[in-house]
Amino acid sequence: MTQEGLNILNRDAPEAYSRLAVRCTYDLALLRNGANDPTTRISVSPSLRSPGACIERATFTPLGPGSIRIAIEENDAISSEAWGPGANWLQERVERLTARHATRQPIVARHGALHEALRKFGQVSLPASDSPYHELLPAILGQRITAAQALAQWSALCHRYGEIAPGPLSLRLPPSPERLKSIPSWEFHRLGIEEQRARTLHTAARYASYIDRTRDLDGPSAREALMQLPGIGIWTAAVTVGVSHGDPDALPVGDFHVKNTVAWALTGRPRGTDEEMLTTLAVYAGHRWRVVRLLERAGFTAPRFAPKRRLLDVASL
Repeated sequence: MTQEGLNILNRDAPEAYSRLAVRCTYDLALLRNGANDPTTRISVSPSLRSPGACIERATFTPLGPGSIRIAIEENDAISSEAWGPGANWLQERVERLTARHATRQPIVARHGALHEALRKFGQVSLPASDSPYHELLPAILGQRITAAQALAQWSALCHRYGEIAPGPLSLRLPPSPERLKSIPSWEFHRLGIEEQRARTLHTAARYASYIDRTRDLDGPSAREALMQLPGIGIWTAAVTVGVSHGDPDALPVGDFHVKNTVAWALTGRPRGTDEEMLTTLAVYAGHRWRVVRLLERAGFTAPRFAPKRRLLDVASL
């Protein structure tokens, strides 16, 4: 949703509907990898008389696959229903999936832009899926390519190699570790996934148990553990743990857009470096990812000067 769209929403819609729309668009939507994610759907009721939101998600759990539907009503009441061997496990995590577990420690603004964003939108709460293997796969796909390409590849990978999830939601599971390990390089190539990312996906499949055990670690320790695997660097680990753990400090160093968003919002410069970003955000240590999400929610986007990079279709090579 664009900033203009949010302004219209805030002006024309009841306050409860507006609050739910913003929350689902910017906070809970971290659980979803694009509008066509076969594993996760998030929607806000179009009815202004009875505002509500719905999260539907399918994933693997320590007890087996499962799917869950979580309904959020205008008074913030929550109801849920789950299916499959992992149903109880998912039900136990409703609070985390809806960010109700998240830290209540406020972000204290040290910059005017952040102060204004807090005034307009309030504090940011991050959901936690407790599914690091699930979150790692789309993070790997996001390496070295555009977001549009990565989201399309995630959707194609799940549709082709993920099984239908338990329950009536018509969702798909991510590819299981066993299925992922069996995919040959030429099949990845057909999806536009080149050899380097294919190797890293195979690594994730081989070490799936190790990856899932990181759910028992705190955010910084989980990021460090993931970076011990070949092909997993600081950006991929941060993107993964930011969602799986709801880590408020999981700053994706190396992301082209994030450093420029921070530079533009907090220093007025249209471009920045990772080193400058780390210096600027040092005063928000422990909450740097929350700060970035709040700036994005407030609509800060660095100006674009160069033509868009041509999308490389690996599958056509």
